[in-house]
Amino acid sequence: MSARRALKAVLVDLNGTLHVEDSAVPGAQEALRRQVSPLFFGLRSAPVTVRFVTNTTKESKRDLLERLTGLGFDIAEHEIFTSLTAARNLLEQQQVRPLLLVDDKALPDFSGIGTDNPNAVVVGLAPEHFHYEMMNRAFRLILDGAPLIAIHKARYFKKKDGLCLGPGPFVTGLEYATDTKATVVGKPEKTFFLEALRGTDCAPEEAVMIGDDCRDDVGGAQQAGMRGILVKTGKYRPADENKINPAPYLTCENFPEAVEHILKQML
Repeated sequence: MSARRALKAVLVDLNGTLHVEDSAVPGAQEALRRQVSPLFFGLRSAPVTVRFVTNTTKESKRDLLERLTGLGFDIAEHEIFTSLTAARNLLEQQQVRPLLLVDDKALPDFSGIGTDNPNAVVVGLAPEHFHYEMMNRAFRLILDGAPLIAIHKARYFKKKDGLCLGPGPFVTGLEYATDTKATVVGKPEKTFFLEALRGTDCAPEEAVMIGDDCRDDVGGAQQAGMRGILVKTGKYRPADENKINPAPYLTCENFPEAVEHILKQML
């Protein structure tokens, strides 16, 4: 068995890993910072490229960056790769006009994409649009041949007041009703992780993913050839680490503990 190559990139999930809505995970800002004190160094002190990868579709990348900056995270816009970006790229490649079932706050990321007389259906997290009339409109378009594009198929996500349904159940409902399969562009798709690494000069075997979703974050990354670290924050549920095969490379209490392991054991 060949030796594992040196670590060159760290991919980090956002909601549930660094923050939950407008509350940061305790210690996450410090764990990311280059140097907190003369004796404490964060992830940015390591000779690795850091990318923040998220399935969040509730807001545009710019709004997301403002939220993170407001929470005290030192993150640049070019470091964030979202499933909205991946979906837009696919729409441009296919040259289709989507019915966008996304939150209104996410619409700026689709600026310039034509939506008149739609001939495709795009589903993100859109609680305000998940009602019978809109879902039936999507159903009829798909029956008429429109491709179904899922920004992601997460089962649920974490809010301050508890777990909430993600877009996955609604995508699956449309698949079932139309006897078709959606094209999924976000995590856990292999292409999403490979696209996130584009421009880093880093192979999947040289990267590690940190996230709170055992299937979408860790399982997806490991299927793409990376190592995956599962954190017990956000949507994590007891024994999640036993739900995927292979099991996570590592399971940690939180993001700061994952960073500590990387700095001490993986470099």
